[in-house]
Amino acid sequence: MIQKSTELGNIDLSNDVIATICGGAATECYGVVGMASQKMIDGIYDLLRKENYSKGIKVENGESGAIISLYIIVGYGVKISEIVYEVQKKVKYVLEKTLDIQVEAVNVYVQSIRIMED
Repeated sequence: MIQKSTELGNIDLSNDVIATICGGAATECYGVVGMASQKMIDGIYDLLRKENYSKGIKVENGESGAIISLYIIVGYGVKISEIVYEVQKKVKYVLEKTLDIQVEAVNVYVQSIRIMED
């Protein structure tokens, strides 16, 4: 949970809310097929729906801001390094602009590659 103080009082942002915002930002990036679960079950990665993004995103408090870890599935044939960089930039930007919280790091883990359908 991330806490913010204002002149009117305190604001508590749950990790699920932050994870949902991060997941929405990540899946808007070209080449990202979806979010994956942090844990592998029988060698198969689950493609998570919007309501389950918190299973594929870990939110922690760092020294200077939030540390976000995302587990994604990318499309086959895309340049993974560019996709990951765009996800990092977009997630950081969205969190800083919409929630006004500092982001220390955005770690992206590519869990799987899927053939993208046209």
